Amino acid sequence: MGSYLGRRLLTSLSILIGVSILTFLMLQFVPGDPVRALIGRQTVTPERLEEIKQEMGLNDPIPVQYFNYLKKVLSGDFGRSLKNNRPVLDAIMEQFPSTLKLTVFALILSTFFGILLGAISAATYNSWVDRFLSFFCLGGISLPPFFLALLLILFFSVRNNWLPAVASMNDWRSIILPAVTLGFGEACWLARIVRSSILDEMNKNYQNLARAKGASNWTILWRHVLPNARIPIVTAISIQFVYLMAGSVVVESIFARQGIGRLAVTAIQNRDFPLVQGTVTIIAVVYVISNTLTDIFYAMADPRVRLQ
Repeated sequence: MGSYLGRRLLTSLSILIGVSILTFLMLQFVPGDPVRALIGRQTVTPERLEEIKQEMGLNDPIPVQYFNYLKKVLSGDFGRSLKNNRPVLDAIMEQFPSTLKLTVFALILSTFFGILLGAISAATYNSWVDRFLSFFCLGGISLPPFFLALLLILFFSVRNNWLPAVASMNDWRSIILPAVTLGFGEACWLARIVRSSILDEMNKNYQNLARAKGASNWTILWRHVLPNARIPIVTAISIQFVYLMAGSVVVESIFARQGIGRLAVTAIQNRDFPLVQGTVTIIAVVYVISNTLTDIFYAMADPRVRLQ
C-alpha cells in the first residue's frame, strides 16, 4: 500500500503540473489584456501601463512567468485576483462549499436513480420496459444541460411557481432544480453502465445455486448480482463526482447560484487569469483525490484487486 501511494503521489503531481501548464498556456492566448481589465475605465498613459505590466511580471518570457507562478503555488500562494485584489485561494474557498453541496446533492440523485433505472432495465431485459428505459436514458444523455435547465425553469418556476428559479440562501428548495439539471444526464449515463454490468453477471453459474435454494429473481438481482457488478459502477460514480463539479460552471451561471463554477465564468469575463488558474487547479486536485480514493476502495471491496 505504501509503495502504491508513493507512486500515485508522483503520478498525481505530474497530472497537476500538466494541467497547470496547459491552463497557463491557454490563458496566454485568450483575447484581451489583463492589465486593461485591472484598471477598468481609468485613463492611464502608455508608460504607466508598461510599469504595471513590469510590476506584475507580464513582460517576462512565458516560461519565466510560469515558473514564478509555480513557485508561489507550491508555497500555498495562488496569487491575488486582478479584479478585487483578494487572495485567489480565499475567494475559491469562500465559494467551494456551495459547489460541493450542489455536487453532492446531484451525485446522490444521479446514483440513486441511475442504479434504480439500470437495475429495472436489466431485470426486464428485452421487454418493452427495457426498450423504453434505454430510449429514455439515451435521450437524457443527449439532452444539453442548459436546455434542460430552461425547461425546468419554465415548468416548475414560471408556469406553476412550485420551485424558485434563482438560488437563495434562505430557501432550501432553490437547490432542487440545479441539482436535477446537473444530475439528470449523469443518472441516465450511470443507468446504462449499471444495466451492462448486471447483464454481464446474469449468465454466471452462482445464480443457478441461488435459484436452487429458492431465491426469487429480484432477490438474486439485489443481493447477488448487483454487489458483484459494483466495480464498474463505483468507477462510474467516482468519475461522475468530478464531471458534476465541472458541470457546475453552466448550472451555477443559469440559476445565479454562488460557487466556483460561476466564479470561474466571472473570472474569464474579467480576464482575471490568476483566479481562472486557481479554480482549474482546485478542480484538478479534487479529480486526483477522487480517483486515488476510488482505487483504494477497489482493493477493499474486491480481494481480487491488488494495488500494484
